[in-house]
Amino acid sequence: METNVIEQVFGKNVFNDEVMKRKLPKDVYSSWKKTLESGADLDSDIANVVAHAMKEWALEKGATHYTHWFQPMTGVTAEKHDSFLSPASDSLPVLEFKGKELIKGEPDASSFPSGGLRATFEARGYTAWDCTSPAFLQEDAAGAILCIPTAFCSYTGEALDKKTPLLRSMEAISKQAVRIMKLFGYDDVKKISCSVGPEQEYFLVDRDLYLQRRDLIFSGRTLFGAPAPKGQELEDHYFGAIKERVASFMKDLNEELWKLGILSKTQHNEVAPAQHEMAPIFKTANIATDHNQLVMEVMKKVARRHNLECLLHEKPFAGVNGSGKHNNWSIVTDTGINLLDPGKKPHENTKFLLFLAAVIKAVDENAEILRLSASNPGNDHRLGANEAPPAIISIFLGEQLEDIIEQIVRGDVSSAIQGGKLDTGVHVLPVIKKDATDRNRTSPFAFTGNKFEFRMLGSSMSIAGPNFTLNSMVADVLQDFADELEQAEDFDTAVHELIKKTVTEHKRIIFNGDGYSDDWVVEAEKRGLPNVKSMVEAIPYLVSEKTIKLFERQNVLSKAELESRAEINYELYSKAINIEAKTMIDMAGKQYIPAIIQYVTSLADSINSITSACGEADVSVQAELLTKCSSLLATAKKELANLEKVTAEAATKKEGQEQANFFQDEVFHAMNALRNPIDELEMLVDQDFWPVPSYADLLFGV
Repeated sequence: METNVIEQVFGKNVFNDEVMKRKLPKDVYSSWKKTLESGADLDSDIANVVAHAMKEWALEKGATHYTHWFQPMTGVTAEKHDSFLSPASDSLPVLEFKGKELIKGEPDASSFPSGGLRATFEARGYTAWDCTSPAFLQEDAAGAILCIPTAFCSYTGEALDKKTPLLRSMEAISKQAVRIMKLFGYDDVKKISCSVGPEQEYFLVDRDLYLQRRDLIFSGRTLFGAPAPKGQELEDHYFGAIKERVASFMKDLNEELWKLGILSKTQHNEVAPAQHEMAPIFKTANIATDHNQLVMEVMKKVARRHNLECLLHEKPFAGVNGSGKHNNWSIVTDTGINLLDPGKKPHENTKFLLFLAAVIKAVDENAEILRLSASNPGNDHRLGANEAPPAIISIFLGEQLEDIIEQIVRGDVSSAIQGGKLDTGVHVLPVIKKDATDRNRTSPFAFTGNKFEFRMLGSSMSIAGPNFTLNSMVADVLQDFADELEQAEDFDTAVHELIKKTVTEHKRIIFNGDGYSDDWVVEAEKRGLPNVKSMVEAIPYLVSEKTIKLFERQNVLSKAELESRAEINYELYSKAINIEAKTMIDMAGKQYIPAIIQYVTSLADSINSITSACGEADVSVQAELLTKCSSLLATAKKELANLEKVTAEAATKKEGQEQANFFQDEVFHAMNALRNPIDELEMLVDQDFWPVPSYADLLFGV
């Protein structure tokens, strides 16, 4: 393809600002932009013109249908396709798309997770156009579909999705941050946005092998599997040469993402065999969220074109690195100022230090709900292991900022550590300007130059939850700051005293050391930092009095909406473990145990045949192997019966917290007890008898 492929395809399937400027009358486009900037309600006449232009553009691209594309609490996207066809007076069809159809849709609200907000008979729900996120076309075997990003709420106005609270939180942090900026004299700042760049890790395996693994099909991860002879111990896969089959996938993936206006920037091999990463350039939080959902969908679609399967589960293979999603977050004004940019003299940058103090306080006071925002059943396998940040929330600031914090606490801020230069000692290599601080990959919440990198997210997760949590937490602190500083007689004195007071009270959350070490667990406990080890342990914090007050103060989520989300999280956990348990029962009973019986029978037949033919022959090796396999087979059958028992018992528990606790405490442990003997048997049984592809096949089969 030609070298200017990016310029040729980028944004071609997006109804973006450039297209609108070209397709809309000048006065309509001007009115539309003013509406967008002011946040006012969209005039119905303007909506009709925009809808018509959007339809005409989509028809030119081959679209026949449109959909309100939304993000319910399932964690994936949803869509219902309607054609542009409408009956004419003479019964002949016409193609039309009206403003009211653009602005509002009406899916069945009782068929999506609501956590009790909607009864089965209360079916009405609404999708509302998010006009800040551009419409786009999806192309597949069904043709081209016009997708209109929307929020999803109930008939009574409660949020039933992940986008609505995100949009609310963006308004909340903008409102409070603008107040702070005006105190610093920035009267031209009207709006502040959160900028987000989510890195995406994933595995690629051969699809033919994938289809032979029921556990991968039903649960997204391998529930059985002995380690391959080689894993990631040689550290040769990370940033290694990309295999041609994978490179071909990446090439097609980039082109599909570029068509959708997604700024796919970086691609490389990750730590584990068959693991890779893609990273985009930053966008505003709601567009970044939409784009990341699209990234995951497109990855799956493109992989199948190459007879590959893209695995987004956080831990598809035991014993090798799992997959995460680093959420890079910053705050930027509409005039282009990054409020988390320390500048060349951060010790003199009072504005930066105040916003930094706000983030420090917000994370320290709300560590539990930040931990919950990165929780799902798959991520429980990663967090706390030496491959992902610990379950303990802490902030890494680096040497430069930590030194400034200590100076602030002492009350004598006078300097900032500078980066200096790196001389490699090789004359032909340039002298490199060093950053002021190193990076820390073990930190869950790390400052990385002009942003914070929240590193705990799981690879399959929507980034909406972590970002609306972050936005709301920081907005709440900024509100307190603004309330206090607006009443101050001497702003300069008051702001410096506030920064000092805040960092002094909350510096316990700052930790620049090794988050993987056992010493940190002990130290964190001494500091009084929470260590929330699992999703089920984290959920109750969502409905604590402190959390409810925070989200209600910022008008992001009501008590009822928070309670519904807690119920949905308990239900999500229980259903995920239940599916895994039933899959294990199915595979063990129908695949593994019959295959092992065939093998031990063949061993017994071999011993009998040899003994019959030559009574003096030494069959001790076969006999020893037969005894060991038979013993492990008996253990597996016993543990299978136990897993069947506890899984059935789980269904009798009261839905919600009680059932989720039972799945975590009883069913999950029974699953591991069944896995252990079967994984051990995999190392003993002749591979011709083994019923599914091995880890070696899956991880090195591409």
